[in-house]
Amino acid sequence: MPTTPTRRTVLGVIAASTAAAGLPALAAPPASARSGAAALPGGGDLGPNVIVFDPSTAGVQAKLDEVFKRQESDQFGTGRYAFFFKPGTYNGLNAQLGFYTAIAGLGLSPDDTTINGDVTVDAGWFNGNATQNFWRSAENLALKPVNGTNRWAVAQAAPFRRMHIKGGLNLSPNGYGWASGGYIADSRIDGSVGPYSQQQWYTRDSSVGGWLNAVWNMVFSGVDGAPGQSFPNPPYTTLDTTPISREKPFLYLAGTDYKVFLPEKRTNARGTTWGNGTPRGTSLPLSQFYVAKPGVSAATLNAALAQGLHLLLTPGVYHLDRAVEVNRADTVVLGLGYATLIPDNGVTAMKVADVDGVRLAGFLIDAGPVNSPVLLQIGPRGASADHSAQPITVQDVFIRIGGAGPGKATLSMEVNSRHTIIDHTWVWRADHGAGVGWETNRADYGVRVNGDDVLATGLFVEHFNKYDVQWSGQRGRTIFFQNEKAYDAPNQAAVQDGNVKGFAAYKVDGSVTSHEGWGLGSYCNYTADPGIRQDHGFAAPRTPGVRFHDLLVVSLGGMGQYEHVINDTGSATSGSSTVPSTVIAYP
Repeated sequence: MPTTPTRRTVLGVIAASTAAAGLPALAAPPASARSGAAALPGGGDLGPNVIVFDPSTAGVQAKLDEVFKRQESDQFGTGRYAFFFKPGTYNGLNAQLGFYTAIAGLGLSPDDTTINGDVTVDAGWFNGNATQNFWRSAENLALKPVNGTNRWAVAQAAPFRRMHIKGGLNLSPNGYGWASGGYIADSRIDGSVGPYSQQQWYTRDSSVGGWLNAVWNMVFSGVDGAPGQSFPNPPYTTLDTTPISREKPFLYLAGTDYKVFLPEKRTNARGTTWGNGTPRGTSLPLSQFYVAKPGVSAATLNAALAQGLHLLLTPGVYHLDRAVEVNRADTVVLGLGYATLIPDNGVTAMKVADVDGVRLAGFLIDAGPVNSPVLLQIGPRGASADHSAQPITVQDVFIRIGGAGPGKATLSMEVNSRHTIIDHTWVWRADHGAGVGWETNRADYGVRVNGDDVLATGLFVEHFNKYDVQWSGQRGRTIFFQNEKAYDAPNQAAVQDGNVKGFAAYKVDGSVTSHEGWGLGSYCNYTADPGIRQDHGFAAPRTPGVRFHDLLVVSLGGMGQYEHVINDTGSATSGSSTVPSTVIAYP
């Protein structure tokens, strides 16, 4: 009897015949198929730390309270949680969010899921100081606050996306203690937003009923109802539109099936994506995702990617013995509940090839104790492909070196692919917690951008031993930058950059001929040696194509000082009064 042809032999015959005819050969199947390895399944359950409610669920408040009690002050623990609410109406809830806790609705629009109640972040655990309220998020919900105003007193790495507040929003803690946020996108606040004690904030492509005040640096792009441009008095930087934006992917329910929605790219964006009906974009069924659980190996994650699956990282901590390699165009890697990747033995946590349309969102990379040369690499060095039609996006991807224990990395994030959009990141060398010290959690460089045409919207980078941001790509743009120099520099010599005193927080390479930034701030708090001087917070070539708008530097209580704001322009800071020195336009 003739041998029954298999898929492999048929592909081989087709490939041979097309090659003989001078036609292009078919692409080889993924490695898993070639090796005969069993295919990994797509879809499946979301694991024990994804907690899903519907309007008939009993004990919702008790479960919210149970997780909050566990996470309220557990800043460097391993607990990770995601709460999801199915479409419908929920009454009388107050969801207090602690560390590594995400809350979201499962509708296609925020108004599909309404909570008559609050989603609260406050700072009672830290005596009313909200400057350490990191790593938590709210997304895709409509809230009708009990007293008319919802409290969201957060610091960095706490995004507020696709939210509809049917009332006001208070960004300060009870008692108006210190606060250092923050980020809002694709949201509508019907009432006024009260920042009160918030030092800085960035709001993108949203709608607000009013904005009450500013402290140092409030930046808006594409926001209906935003205050007019007035930096530095008050310090509002207002852009009419966001030049390019593409909202973060999100999980939702279509009937009884989970899907991931991929919002489409917008240019010159203004206002929310969902205010006029169904948002524009495409959906992927959960069956096209490998649903990862803590304990899975990097080899398995890479096999799933090679097989053609996307990745959904459920809440938990993942140790990696090799890089997760994203090589296929349009791949989605979506984390839930602050899924955390720890590269072991000095490997890179994730590498993205120079391909179109990759979307990375919603996870934390935590450096391991053995130095990694780079933690996240977007495109290989020398990448040059044009991705203007389908950019790579990096959204709510956070990086930490130290704090949970000793960690080291020479470079945290390297962006080599053109047209990449970095939309809200906090790249942080820890200044407190475990494993913290000038050499203990050594991390020389925060973000390095080598690719051309890169856009950063909401760039938070802090405490690196040398440059926090280095930019050598052409036509780069940054809308909002927040920085604090490393507290623990032992002396002036430790931060000397050749003949320059202090490494700039944001340095544009001398070869760059086109670059632009709006609303950028750098602060120094040299507690180990208050005598340290910074020549400037910002360094850039003085050329007409390199332009900055609304820059500031601040000495916190006189712990170190800046001589200038950018290059040799701008007044020095002085004394202990914590008053910013500003430059409205450069050059």
